[in-house]
Amino acid sequence: DCHQYTNRSCEECLKNVTCLWCVSSKRCVLYPVRRILPPADLCELRSARWGVCWVNFEALIIAMSVVGGMILIMLGVCCCCCCKKKSKKPDKEDERAARERERRRVRQEERRAEMKSRHDEIRRKYGTV
Repeated sequence: DCHQYTNRSCEECLKNVTCLWCVSSKRCVLYPVRRILPPADLCELRSARWGVCWVNFEALIIAMSVVGGMILIMLGVCCCCCCKKKSKKPDKEDERAARERERRRVRQEERRAEMKSRHDEIRRKYGTV
């Protein structure tokens, strides 16, 4: 099916997504689907075109490697930042709970002091002190 576009143009060949265009030999061949990259005896990577005529496999591999590496680095940096941020800063809920505990403790101490002063006053009134 692809061989009929040999010696024509890259654009005509690549209209069929199963075809691979080899610039050096001007051949249109069936893309070897079982292999990720076309073998060198079929077409060199710098001459092979698939999908679009303006990108060769060599440039595609380099570009995808760079983009993939950048994505992995960005994910790693984001994970590190999130972990450090979480370990340094307590949660807002934890802070809120701690403030609430402190408020309760202060109120309880105030009540105790008030009760103690009442009891002391009663003792003084009845002379048991």
